[in-house]
Amino acid sequence: MFTEKSLSASEKLDWLRLIRSENVGPITFMQLLRRFGDAGSALDAIPELARKGGRKRPIRIFAKGAATRELEELAAYGGKMLALCEPDYPPLLKHIPDPPPLVSAKGHLALLKNDMIGVVGSRNASAVALNLTRNFSARLGEAGLVITSGLARGIDKAAHEASLATGTVAVVGGGLNVIYPKENTDLHHRIEESGCILAEQSLGVQPQARHFPRRNRLISGMALGILVMEATPKSGSLITARLAAEHGREVFAVPGSPMDPRASGTNSLIKNGAILAQNVEDILKELSSLRSRPLSEPDQPPLPFEQPMNIPESELEKARPKLLALLSPVPINIDELIRLSELPPALVLSLLLELELAGRIERHFGNRVSFAG
Repeated sequence: MFTEKSLSASEKLDWLRLIRSENVGPITFMQLLRRFGDAGSALDAIPELARKGGRKRPIRIFAKGAATRELEELAAYGGKMLALCEPDYPPLLKHIPDPPPLVSAKGHLALLKNDMIGVVGSRNASAVALNLTRNFSARLGEAGLVITSGLARGIDKAAHEASLATGTVAVVGGGLNVIYPKENTDLHHRIEESGCILAEQSLGVQPQARHFPRRNRLISGMALGILVMEATPKSGSLITARLAAEHGREVFAVPGSPMDPRASGTNSLIKNGAILAQNVEDILKELSSLRSRPLSEPDQPPLPFEQPMNIPESELEKARPKLLALLSPVPINIDELIRLSELPPALVLSLLLELELAGRIERHFGNRVSFAG
């Protein structure tokens, strides 16, 4: 598990600068910490790593002044920045493959440590599904579960409204202070007052299509399970369900009429192994054992604040051509890349880190990488 530690103001500033720097995502962030021990040292090392990876122009490092302003504006808004290693960070979220190093939150932070269930579904939901969502969410809340969802219209909105009194956490696709859609303005403010709003993006960032799969992974990552109320085959709710399965969470689905295309996604989930949820008791029964003990998570190395990892440059130089020869525009699993290269895993990960900082490779779901298009 991760070593728990409260960051100093200067450490949090370095974390923010690092995750906001060019070509640094959550996985790259963690690899930089493991290699260099702290975010400040990683920031110093990034330019040279990118050069070794083949980058021709300087990499953009997030400015200290911009990071300071972001933290000051967040505090003025009434929010708080939570780091992955800190006690207020959602505990289950720490264990997904790519947890955000930093999230911002506003509201009752204690809710983030409670047992949660994600409730998701169609934006254009049927009246039946909306009524069922309100009923399920209210009763699950009364049973002690915090409801988490994405503050979209339709199912998300109904789930949040029904759980305001018992505990609700909204994960937004943009900045903490960006209300989307506008019709949820009143609900957004009510959740700030009696629930909690969570965001991975910085203040003022407008939600974009590419943000929503990342938001969905937070919903599934924080929860013991995901309840899909109604969804079409290409719904974002099915992305959340898939992520939940990958995270080792339970996936529940409410069956719907085969005549309604909005239920085809949930019916398909049930056919493919999701737990059929005809009532709240079906869900509580499945979650009871998980609520009485911690989830069994894959082993994670501790955050190495004092133990940087050093690999001799001579070894990296010798291995670079071999690894580059194996990469292509077609994504390949990193474990397979390690097997084919016959190189030590730490060496492969270090080289991939250089290439990613240089902008030469892309990461894909399923722990895969490819040359950047």
